[in-house]
Amino acid sequence: MAIMLADGFEEAIVGIGQQFTRQFVVYDRSKCIEILMYRDGMSEEDAEEYFEFNVVGAWVGEGTPVFVRQMVPEDALEHAQEFNE
Repeated sequence: MAIMLADGFEEAIVGIGQQFTRQFVVYDRSKCIEILMYRDGMSEEDAEEYFEFNVVGAWVGEGTPVFVRQMVPEDALEHAQEFNE
């Protein structure tokens, strides 16, 4: 299995994630949005819309990158609970 990269977002890499035998590159979502705003001159709203549709929405196989939203533990737990309802 190949580990895929999200072209143009190298500065947003935070590490390598692993799930069982799968490995993937992990990116900071906020930094990706900042890159789109700075590099491409997008507004924050346009950058988020573009990112969600064209980057997060691009499945390229098992090595597809992961984009993390940094949260305090309480917010992450609340989000997980809401998602599971």
